[in-house]
This record gives sequence, structure tokens and C-alpha cells, in this order.
Amino acid sequence: MSIDFEEKVEVKGKGSRIDATEKRLINCHQVDVNQLMPLKYNWAWEHYVNGCANHWMPTEVPMNKDIEIWRSNQLTADERKVILRNLGFFSTAESLVGNNLVLAIFKHVTNAECRQYLLRQAFEEAVHTHTFLYVVESLGLNEGVIFNMYREVPAIARKDAFEMELTREVLDPDFTSNTFEGQQAFLKNLIGYYLIMEGIFFYTGFVMILSFHRRNLMKGIGEQFQYILRDESIHLNFGIDLINGIKAENPGLWTPEFQKTMIDRVREAVELELAYASDCLPNGVLGLNSELFRDYVQHIADRRLERIGLPVQYGSPNPFTWMSETMDIPKEKNFFETRVTEYQTGGTLDWS
Repeated sequence: MSIDFEEKVEVKGKGSRIDATEKRLINCHQVDVNQLMPLKYNWAWEHYVNGCANHWMPTEVPMNKDIEIWRSNQLTADERKVILRNLGFFSTAESLVGNNLVLAIFKHVTNAECRQYLLRQAFEEAVHTHTFLYVVESLGLNEGVIFNMYREVPAIARKDAFEMELTREVLDPDFTSNTFEGQQAFLKNLIGYYLIMEGIFFYTGFVMILSFHRRNLMKGIGEQFQYILRDESIHLNFGIDLINGIKAENPGLWTPEFQKTMIDRVREAVELELAYASDCLPNGVLGLNSELFRDYVQHIADRRLERIGLPVQYGSPNPFTWMSETMDIPKEKNFFETRVTEYQTGGTLDWS
């Protein structure tokens, strides 16, 4: 059904009229109700529908084989460190993203269809946090050690501090997006969380954990990371659409100075991620080492910059082309019916 965006729709009981052409991503004053119709940003609704189609829960994934491998001598000390470090980072990083969504982004995004997606994403962040707790409990790990790595492991602490600095300004009680400076600060927050946190910081960990899955090790954790990566791909795509939409509606924000600041921020994030990769892989494990991750992190940073209209910085190749093959799976197991079913949207997502 086509929607005439020029048509004005009366809000029952309000006596006011909403025109889709007057909808805005930020600083729209018609947010007293979650007025979805008429839709203006169809991309936001599509992301919401795709997110719903990807619904899953960590407890659907059996962990018996992972527990058996973890208790055996099949994993080296270096391999165990890779797994533990990534559980430590992701367990707090997902909470940071969730807090930012609920406490900062939702308040200042004034479009109903975008808010609908943000509610879905917030739930998914809770599912991801649940996943890491489920893994830690299943393997019998020391919860205090895992969940305190963001304080005790410098490479993780620096990444978390980098992201929390982005939120601090927007969470200030006096913050407003009604000013030019406030709008740029909010855009900086979105770039930091969608482009950097979910688009760069998460992908090193995905490669590390999925490399075990590829070797037929820790497949329960690997399967859960596959689902998380499917979710994160939609998060990233929504965030990029939101960033580009705000740019289009507020072109004055995208100054040369602001663009340079964002490029510098991405370059700083790349170095933080490379330090994290070196910390996880001091000696390397089969098929993985810090030098390969230098190319990979630089490669995906270039891809993220391109998608918001900024110039590439590195020109590095992708050393892990198998990631697309690992994730672009057209069929997934239906845990309730124990049969293979078509995965509804997996083929349409961007895993780069």
C-alpha cells in the first residue's frame, strides 16, 4: 500500500494534524504520541521489521559441547584468554550501548518510527547482555573476573572510557539539541556509538570468536555470536541511516571542522582496537595475529567512513574474507521444532 506523504492525518482526540513532510529526526515538536502514520522514514520501519524477524534467545542454544571442551585440555592458554577477554569486553560494552540508547538517544530522536526501532534495539541489547551471563554461568567462570575486566584490563578500560566520554555530554541535565552545538554533540554521539562501538569495536571480537566456531570449537558460543552479529548488522545500518538522515535535514552541521574531528575520532578508535587485539593475542593463535587485525580494523574503518560520506583513510585489504561466508547463512536451526528453516532476512544484511 502506497502512502501519500503529502496527506495530512488528523490525530483523534487532539484536533491537530500531522503532516509527514513536517516530521523530523531531531527537534520535531510533535512527539506527544507515538504517531507512526503517515510514515516518512520507511527505512526505520524496515529495520524494525527485520529486527523482529531476527528474534532469538541465548537459552535456545545448547552449551553442552562447549562445557565439555572448556573442561578438557583441547584449548591452549592463549585460546582461553581470547575467549575470556571477549566475554569481558562484550559483557560491559552491550550495557553501555543499552544505556546510551535509553538515556540519551531515545530522548532526542523525535521521530516515531525511529523510536519504534530504538525500543526494539534496546531489547536486543538486553538479550545480548543476557547471552554473556548465560555463557559465563554455563562454563562455570568467575563472574567477578569477567564483569570487572572493564576496570582491570587496560585495553578494555580505554575503549569503554572512550565511549563513555561521548555519552557524558548528552547525559548532562542541561543538554539540549535545540542549539547548533547540541546538535553536533548529538551527531558525535551517534557516530561514536553506531559507527565506532558497534561498527568497529565489536568486529574484532566477532572474528576472534567465530574463528573458533570455524574450527568446530566452542560452537555454542559461536552460534550465539552469529545471532548477535546479525542483530548488530541491523543496528549499524539503522545508525548509519539515522546519521545520514540528520545530516540531510541539518546540512549546516556537517562542517569541514566537524568532519575532521570525526575522522580523527575514528582513527583514535582504530588504535584503541588494535591495542585490544594485541592484548587478546599476545602470541597469536591458529590463523589469527595482531598484524592481520591491523589490516582488518583499518579495512572496516574505511567502510564505515565511506557510508557516512567521509574519505577512506587506510586502503587496507580484508584478511578475513571468510567472515562473510561464515555469516551469510541462508538457513538456521529452529530450536523448537528441531528442523532447518529459512532465515528471513539474513541474505539481505551487510556483514562487511
